[in-house]
Amino acid sequence: MTRAFIFPGQGSQSPGMGKDLAEAFTDAKHVFQEVDDALSQNLSKMIFEGPDTELNLTENTQPALMAVSMAVMRVLTLQGGMDLSKVASYVAGHSLGEYAALTAAGSLEIPVTAKLLKLRGQAMQRAVPVGVGAMAAILGLDFDDVKAIAAEASSAEICEAANDNSSGQVVISGHKGAVEAAMALATARGAKRALLLPVSAPFHCRLMGPAAEAMADALGATNIRPPVIPVVANVTAQAETDPARIRALLVDQVTGVVRWRESVQWMKQQGVTEMVEIGAGKVLAGLVKRIEPDVTASSINTPAQIEEFLAKLQG
Repeated sequence: MTRAFIFPGQGSQSPGMGKDLAEAFTDAKHVFQEVDDALSQNLSKMIFEGPDTELNLTENTQPALMAVSMAVMRVLTLQGGMDLSKVASYVAGHSLGEYAALTAAGSLEIPVTAKLLKLRGQAMQRAVPVGVGAMAAILGLDFDDVKAIAAEASSAEICEAANDNSSGQVVISGHKGAVEAAMALATARGAKRALLLPVSAPFHCRLMGPAAEAMADALGATNIRPPVIPVVANVTAQAETDPARIRALLVDQVTGVVRWRESVQWMKQQGVTEMVEIGAGKVLAGLVKRIEPDVTASSINTPAQIEEFLAKLQG
């Protein structure tokens, strides 16, 4: 069985996530402390207790979700003796999850990733004033149809396809007026639903250009090591191992499409038969089941799930 580890992105967060890990495993607790120290912020208190209004601010959400994913990985590797290079062929993550994937694969250190994601969140929020941009999920139409609708709605303002999550689930991003126009067009053309998303900025579209510049500067000063196993990048939906290429793709990712459907399909084509979501929630496992029903998909984010997965590896 060929396995990939996948790491969740924004939308998977909830107050209380990771608390049981920190209470059950000293190694997990240390990860949250590392992140707190790196950011000079008591982020772990916000992760464990909320309020969700604070946790949902993108500058907090991004390092918080990474921390939960890395807490799981730390327990699997240190307490469970798991060697990532022996149990998985690829890592991949959805948007900010790509940073967690790279950290899991040894390209980045946890404190460095925490700072990068904090900066990424702040830069994304600064790029577009609150209320100017929007994102919406279009359900029931395929990517090419939604891409065409977004282009049609972009006469005076910007609207672009941002996330190709699965067949029939595409997210659009841009100016609020253009996004709302695209939602109306999509509904008229047979979309099952068009839903505005509760996000604070229009991610993964051209409006994020200033954030991409900020990340280019930050990543240019960051040491990125070759990953121990390839990372499947959002922008290319293919395996990448070269640090310079990874750095460039992380910059492109800020304004580019998250090609999640294609990433999952590509991994299956390489022989992957199992995808394990590491961290909060089970959004990605659900998407995998929709994209490639033959691929086994599961999530690990509780002490019981960690024990079960380790037992499976040892069995």
